[in-house]
Amino acid sequence: MPLETDDELREILALDTIAVVGCSTTPGKAAHDIPQYLLDHGYDVIPVNPFADEILGREAYDSLADVPDDIDIVDVFRPSEEAPDIVDAVLERDDAGVVWFQLGIRNDEAAARAEDAGKRVVQDKCIKVEHQRLV
Repeated sequence: MPLETDDELREILALDTIAVVGCSTTPGKAAHDIPQYLLDHGYDVIPVNPFADEILGREAYDSLADVPDDIDIVDVFRPSEEAPDIVDAVLERDDAGVVWFQLGIRNDEAAARAEDAGKRVVQDKCIKVEHQRLV
């Protein structure tokens, strides 16, 4: 069952470290501007993009498996059809208790697998919009 209540979203937004899968180097793209917003609001943002060495002044990693730090939230800016592979990568980690699929991204099968493994899942919501609304 996807997390939809404001209280559940507030709990998630109280976490600190967000790995952004599909983080973009291009200002003006949501996958760049939203991570910038999160950085500006005190989150530890870890860019995940195999085509960049650095984004937003932070080291970028090729994959979730390459991120050495503990992750609280995996924020996903990739097409819905990539969700199963991203969930697989999340499930290979001991941390990352939350998978957040950005606005327009939904894969119920992948979400159910993540939830069955004890992860919290948010689908088809913008983390920036929810942060502005709830925090």
